[in-house]
Amino acid sequence: MTDIVYDADADLTLIQAKKVAVIGYGSQGHAHALNLRDSGVEVKIGLKEGSKSRQKAEEAGFEVLTPADVTAWADVVVILAPDQVQRIVYADDIRPNLKPGATLVFGHGFNIRFGYIEAPEGVDVSLVAPKGPGHTVRREYEAGRGVPVIVAVEVDASGSAWDLAWSYSKAIGGLRSGGIKTTFTEETETDLFGEQAVLCGGTSQLIQYGFETLVEAGYQPQIAYFEVLHELKLIVDLIWEGGLTKQRWSISDTAEFGDYVSGPRVISPDVKENMKAVLADIQNGAFAKRFIDDQDAGAPEFKALRAKGEGHPIEATGRELRALFAWKQNDGDYVDGSAAR
Repeated sequence: MTDIVYDADADLTLIQAKKVAVIGYGSQGHAHALNLRDSGVEVKIGLKEGSKSRQKAEEAGFEVLTPADVTAWADVVVILAPDQVQRIVYADDIRPNLKPGATLVFGHGFNIRFGYIEAPEGVDVSLVAPKGPGHTVRREYEAGRGVPVIVAVEVDASGSAWDLAWSYSKAIGGLRSGGIKTTFTEETETDLFGEQAVLCGGTSQLIQYGFETLVEAGYQPQIAYFEVLHELKLIVDLIWEGGLTKQRWSISDTAEFGDYVSGPRVISPDVKENMKAVLADIQNGAFAKRFIDDQDAGAPEFKALRAKGEGHPIEATGRELRALFAWKQNDGDYVDGSAAR
């Protein structure tokens, strides 16, 4: 069984003795910085001149420096800028100013796993990845709880990188729920696969195909929206609370029987083979190269795909329905839009 690391297993004073620079003040950046500070850690924020996040960070009481200046000051540099930006900020500002014996901490292993960032000799390289969005990491910390973390060490130059990684994890509240050891490779490949095959790509495509099938068969788009999108949250909440078994226990016998007999017809063994191909593209770096090359070119493919998704008929139907009903929720009930990007 996997060993779980909890608060009692980590020494908070290790990270409290360090000067910590958080590069980026978006979803994860603001949560890490605030939680670290509330745990007694000295934190400064690194942002490019003109960053839209500067005012928000300063209003929260942080000193904001350029990434270069904050790196020169810090013992621990936490890189929480977007994946496609990290290697540029690292090459221009972080690497030339990194102290000997410093520690680099990442929230996602993408740039290390695919070789876009290479740390100099003598620098510890760690990963602390909360399993939840930044606003949840902050909210749970404030409530006296925490979001579980997965933790890795790629380079342990000092011989104490693991101890510091667990101390950092404790400071952001992650060990209140528990921490699990992983590797940069495992975290990166499983994270990308989960997003693409199930959580984002797979779910989005399933919803769109379901909507199209009902509308093309002559059913009202509003009814189709309720049946394939709106009610999905109810099902996912049940799965989240108690796994597939609780979800199946909670729904009607008719729905449960349909789950068993029709699920495998829609998600056939061919889908699993397609998932394996997606995983292979992640493992061999093809997806990373496609993403980074597109970003470097100004993101034409990314922008075209976003526009296509936003133009799907289910989006217009959803906007109309959500505007009419009292059950409409605000973005802040689920995602802190101000910190999401």
